[in-house]
Amino acid sequence: MDRITQLKEFLKASPGDSFLRHALALEYIKLGDDNTARSIFEEILTQDPGYIGSYYHLAKLLERTGDTELAIEWYEKGMEAAKQAGEKHAYGELRSAYEELTF
Repeated sequence: MDRITQLKEFLKASPGDSFLRHALALEYIKLGDDNTARSIFEEILTQDPGYIGSYYHLAKLLERTGDTELAIEWYEKGMEAAKQAGEKHAYGELRSAYEELTF
């Protein structure tokens, strides 16, 4: 059983699990299916805005696909969410990627 199939099976039992959905999105990125990965990341962050790791990966995906302005917005949203959650390491990673893109 491949990883995507396996993750989808796990999600049947826990459809709201952000960790599993995030892992699924990363698998789609590995396959080069950025559209599906983007949809999953956006869904995660709409339903669970405190799932900090998805901000970075969504923004990186947008950056890679040339949607720079939207990537900047997601980095900013991620930095704010990380700050509110007290996630200093995540905040630093998001800020570093943001600064690399904007300066």
